[in-house]
Amino acid sequence: MSRSAPMHAQAPVTLYHDGQCPLCQREVAWLTRHPHRERVTLVDIQAAGFDAEALGTSFETMMGRLHLRDAQGRWFIGMDASRALYAVLGYRRLVWLSCLTGLAGMLDGGYGWFARRRVRFGHWLQQWQHKR
Repeated sequence: MSRSAPMHAQAPVTLYHDGQCPLCQREVAWLTRHPHRERVTLVDIQAAGFDAEALGTSFETMMGRLHLRDAQGRWFIGMDASRALYAVLGYRRLVWLSCLTGLAGMLDGGYGWFARRRVRFGHWLQQWQHKR
């Protein structure tokens, strides 16, 4: 897949998210209020009855990185899923910047680091907000 492929994701898209992750919950709440929310279907992979194998993958794989599928059936995973989501929502200039060679590599690496720690960061953020 080319570096710019997420720019061309076709709506509607399906975003597979971890419904028990505090940061993911915040993002989903924002998406449900977004002016273009009809372009995104949200699927909680922690919900009872969700079957990752029916999608040709495993629950563990989907828990490791964000997954998004566009209207043409193309999968975008990790940072590319975020890029495709934001492109579909109308933030193409921001996505274009994130695809620039030097910046793209840093964002991809940062995403991997963050994804492994997202639940811990989410709990830390919740605790910090309660103390304020």
